[in-house]
Amino acid sequence: MDKLIYTAMSGAKATMGQQQAVANNLANSSTTGFRAELHRLRAVEVQSPAAHTRAFVVDATVASDFRTGPLMKTDSPYDAAISGPGMFAVQGLDGAEAYTRNGSFNVDSEGILRTNTGLQVLGDSGPISIPPDNKIEIAADGTITAVPSTGARNAATTVGRLKLVNPAEADMRRGEDGLYRTNGTPATQDETVKVAGGFIEGSNVNIVEQMVSMVSLARQFEMQTKMLATAQEDDKAATQIIAR
Repeated sequence: MDKLIYTAMSGAKATMGQQQAVANNLANSSTTGFRAELHRLRAVEVQSPAAHTRAFVVDATVASDFRTGPLMKTDSPYDAAISGPGMFAVQGLDGAEAYTRNGSFNVDSEGILRTNTGLQVLGDSGPISIPPDNKIEIAADGTITAVPSTGARNAATTVGRLKLVNPAEADMRRGEDGLYRTNGTPATQDETVKVAGGFIEGSNVNIVEQMVSMVSLARQFEMQTKMLATAQEDDKAATQIIAR
């Protein structure tokens, strides 16, 4: 009887975790550059000589869907979207280098280029500073050119270059802050990564797909709780038979 309880109990717990992930995906369906979270379950044998015939469910695969989201034209000189694979390098709140697809940038009061969440955008030689009274143009290779708001355009100067990276998907882990980090040393500049200035990338969450998944998970959870109730009823019936 307890074999059934092991499976149903751990399955219900893992299903709740999946429901949380799907809810998070739906909540970020309009977040710039968001990557959907993926979960896969599998059965694992209990590592105990006394209960080796029992199995429980674990969340074996916590990964991200790295498919490209839709590009949306904004015409803002500070916005940029990566065309194809790759990521922008930013400085996380912990001071460490992290990676994101969120290319919705702006300039703070000190002239530092930041994401719309306030993180410093990193260039190939550190944070990028924009001179006052200048507009910027972002080239396909990430080069940022400052153009004076007044006067001749030939006074334009290169102020930096976005650090564009493309680590292997298997080497990246998403943190609680939504940023990605590599398992080892910081990723190096990747010359093959290209950006489109004046665009941002939308979330790659498929709302219909996530809603269907939520309904399916709700039914799975209901089935697992019914299995627990059935196990309890069977245990009562078995106890009554033994008592007689």
